[in-house]
Amino acid sequence: MTGRDIIPYDPTNDPKAQEPRVLQRNQARVERGFWGKLRRNVGRLPFLEEAVSAYYCAFDPATPRPVKAMLLAALAYFVVPSDLIPDFVAGLGFTDDAAVLFATVRIVAGHITDRHREQARRRLATLGLRERAAPETASRPGPGEGG
Repeated sequence: MTGRDIIPYDPTNDPKAQEPRVLQRNQARVERGFWGKLRRNVGRLPFLEEAVSAYYCAFDPATPRPVKAMLLAALAYFVVPSDLIPDFVAGLGFTDDAAVLFATVRIVAGHITDRHREQARRRLATLGLRERAAPETASRPGPGEGG
């Protein structure tokens, strides 16, 4: 089963999603808020590694523009403080964020590479959020990440 089986709409061909101003707005939101929200909610995020892998794919210069647009939109939805189900609602808060991110990741799965996943594991280890990778081999901070 592919992402297109789950969501028949093909957002990679939607010109509105790829408009430069929309892409830039979403990128700015993600750069500004992604790492802070991740740190504040780490214990409540069942999709931590997927979100960080998607982040690295979205900021990879080799990622095609339609894929970047989709990932940045999904990550911006995760970052914005107001969404369909407020994040502080116990047991439900991140279900909408997870659904949006999961559907997007399924659609663009072929573009999220092992390199992106490894970068995510290393960064999470460096931040003390995962113990899988050695921090001394961690990747450089991404945009908006700080140090």
